[in-house]
Amino acid sequence: MKKSTLATVIAGVAGAISLASATAAQAADLPGFTKCYGISRAGQNSCANATGTHDCAGQSNADYSGQEWRATKVDVCGKLGGKTEPFAGVGHPTKS
Repeated sequence: MKKSTLATVIAGVAGAISLASATAAQAADLPGFTKCYGISRAGQNSCANATGTHDCAGQSNADYSGQEWRATKVDVCGKLGGKTEPFAGVGHPTKS
């Protein structure tokens, strides 16, 4: 593979990853959506955590941390066992 082609592929992948992270963060800012804390499994958070120890999606290292969030519809968060504000400890999401 030519160096210019490889550089283009790498730039495209980096852009896609950046866009995916930004999209998750922006989804929580849309009307009718919220950050729902305590419902995401390790590696499945939507974006940065409340404590600021990471700033990207998929970087949580604990299941259902009260500091990690996923973007959900406002009326769904509570039904999933989550909270709309960060909290200490671990959440107990409902089983589906």
